Amino acid sequence: MMNLNKYGYYGEEPKPRFNTDFYTGDDKYSDGDIENEVIKIIAQNNDTDYEEVISKNYSWPVFYHLTKIRQNLLNWYPFKKNSNVLEIGCGMGAITELLCKKCESVTAVELSERRATGTYLRCRNYNNLEIIVGNLNDIKFEKKYDYITLIGVLEYQNNFTESENPFKDFLAKIRNLLNPNGKLLIAIENKMGLKYWCGAPEDHSGIPFDGLNNYRFSNVARTFSKKNLDQIIKSSGFSDTYFYYPLPDYKMPQVIYSQKYLPHDGSMDNWIPYYQPSNKSMTIDEESIFSDIVENDMFEFFANSFLVECSD
Repeated sequence: MMNLNKYGYYGEEPKPRFNTDFYTGDDKYSDGDIENEVIKIIAQNNDTDYEEVISKNYSWPVFYHLTKIRQNLLNWYPFKKNSNVLEIGCGMGAITELLCKKCESVTAVELSERRATGTYLRCRNYNNLEIIVGNLNDIKFEKKYDYITLIGVLEYQNNFTESENPFKDFLAKIRNLLNPNGKLLIAIENKMGLKYWCGAPEDHSGIPFDGLNNYRFSNVARTFSKKNLDQIIKSSGFSDTYFYYPLPDYKMPQVIYSQKYLPHDGSMDNWIPYYQPSNKSMTIDEESIFSDIVENDMFEFFANSFLVECSD
């Protein structure tokens, strides 16, 4: 069967399952109409190596949603063979495609039907994927999972989970979806990340020093220091955490350290920041100061973001 849709895709019927049973009809999270352009690019290119088309249609949303650099976050991770994974907040499928290659079955949840459509088209050659459109808190799952990924999602639960302790309660709900010995992988910015001290605008609000001021000027999202994040995870029921440190951050990782393998003197020149603080907010050159932070054993406190493996 051939299918021509509003995004210009013309080919065989996509193979993933697309579940809208829990969709409310309201896309509450979006980059705006530029997402339609990104989806058109996905629809018109069967090959998911988008680097050439990114260069011809460059904008930050196009680059962010389509570059394979984002897969560096988990392309090394040793997912067990024949495992199943739940991806919460799949966006337009940047990580979903990788999970489809590494795991036996993938369930991807996304709030936005438009973004879920991007994932649907990007992963159209995979039949081991189900995409569910809706808020995780509203979805009734019929199975449990070996792995759950929570990449750039936890920080928004002050607006999407109705609770006095939204971050803890959201994680507790997720924990109940894991198989025995299952693992949750959380990626999130570090509230105390060095880039913020240097003047880079807070990733969610766009306001310099917003997180360092305990979000006095916004209510978009909340991030945490390493100690606070560890406490929230363990208060939700997980007994063990293992921290990784992607640089420059989890969005575009070029190198990933871990709590057992930290950077040492002379090893901090293997990454390049992709973001630039504005001249109005820039206070320090991040690359210049990181070596001093490493020398003083403060890297884990100032790392820009975390990838945390949570288990029992």
